[in-house]
Amino acid sequence: MNLGRAATVPGPVRAKPNRTATTAVLAISFIGALGYSIVLPFLVFLVTRLGGDAVVYGVLVATYPTLQLVGAPVLGRWSDRYGRRRVLLLSHAGTAAGWVLFLVALFLPQVELARLGGRVLTLPLVVLFLARALDGLTGGNISVAQAYMADVSDDDDRSANFGRLAISSNLGFIAGPALASVLGASVHGEVAPVLAAFAIALAGLVLIARMPDARPCVPPPNLQESGIRRVLGQEPKDCVPPAGAAARTVDVVRLVGIPFLLVLYFLLFLGFNLFYTAFPVHAVRFLRWELAQTGAFFSALSLMMVVVQGPVLSRLSRRVPDAALVIVGNLVLGGSFLVLYGADGRTAFVAAALFALGNGLMWPSFLSILARAAGPAHQGAVQGLGSSVGALASIVGLLLGGFAYERIGAGTFLLAAGAIELACVMSFWLPRSTPRGRP
Repeated sequence: MNLGRAATVPGPVRAKPNRTATTAVLAISFIGALGYSIVLPFLVFLVTRLGGDAVVYGVLVATYPTLQLVGAPVLGRWSDRYGRRRVLLLSHAGTAAGWVLFLVALFLPQVELARLGGRVLTLPLVVLFLARALDGLTGGNISVAQAYMADVSDDDDRSANFGRLAISSNLGFIAGPALASVLGASVHGEVAPVLAAFAIALAGLVLIARMPDARPCVPPPNLQESGIRRVLGQEPKDCVPPAGAAARTVDVVRLVGIPFLLVLYFLLFLGFNLFYTAFPVHAVRFLRWELAQTGAFFSALSLMMVVVQGPVLSRLSRRVPDAALVIVGNLVLGGSFLVLYGADGRTAFVAAALFALGNGLMWPSFLSILARAAGPAHQGAVQGLGSSVGALASIVGLLLGGFAYERIGAGTFLLAAGAIELACVMSFWLPRSTPRGRP
């Protein structure tokens, strides 16, 4: 199977790679992860205080990926037509508006609006749901940032650049909870972290407004009078319409190799979310860990992934084809879940090291293959559809992971390993391109 054939579709000339552009998109990725993760440590406590329970919390957490499932493909296609920078501005503006609603919810009276299945639905909880829904609907900034990175990368540095993008996101997820702990300890409680999240979103808007647009373009003639054109604008002097730009999801999935890659995308995200849902419960019930030990586990995992996705991947990607890194990475990642199945408190950290190695090698390399298969004319549409598939897998994994752990306990990690190793077997059909870096 030659997945790279999809890139032969004619399209506008890609912007020449430059350090300013890559630095900007890395900063945006960091800001997005920091703003998202800063509320995670106290969100469950906030939901409980506002009248909700574990079920309400689970539905609230699932609201973001559910709406992202709808919004990401649309934003990705818009970025192909109107330029990455404009859509990033629109997306981050939605995030900032979502944090405003979140902040408003903290000051609303706990007026009971309804009772659903014996659970009380209060006014602040409804506003919280609206805030997460708005952020999710406009939450295509990750897929657009990935398309931007593909635009400013060449074949010999694409995997390394996607590795740096993953690093920036991991660093944001490390810094967010740490900042929340510091701010949440103040007299202002949850207000301070939410204000910080809003300020971070505004900083992202300023940064995006100043960054170069890697791929501005004019919408096709049949969209010249659309409402979104009036919102996003156009620059007819700067670009030309992308030839054969995919206007519908069905057009995207007809591209050579894309359906196969989207199935892999789903399996990988399913395995991740089975793990991320089951492990915190496993850590408390089986390993008897406290919050500090669980936090240390995830911090160590994130820091090890930073090392793998930085110097290790940067060196290997110039010598080893992306497909080989995906295969080896999946093999190691699936092995980490097998180790975790019978792990005690100490060997759990061995599983974390294997997870970091496998995921650090596999995921940026997979994104590099996806970017190459998409080609310049469909980059945003494919990345957006990938994020949508990932959101669907997240929803399935969140629900299945919790249900499975209640039934089979640590056997849930075997399900995660099965999803990853199935992806590993399928990865043998990926194209075997040769890296073009220095020997």
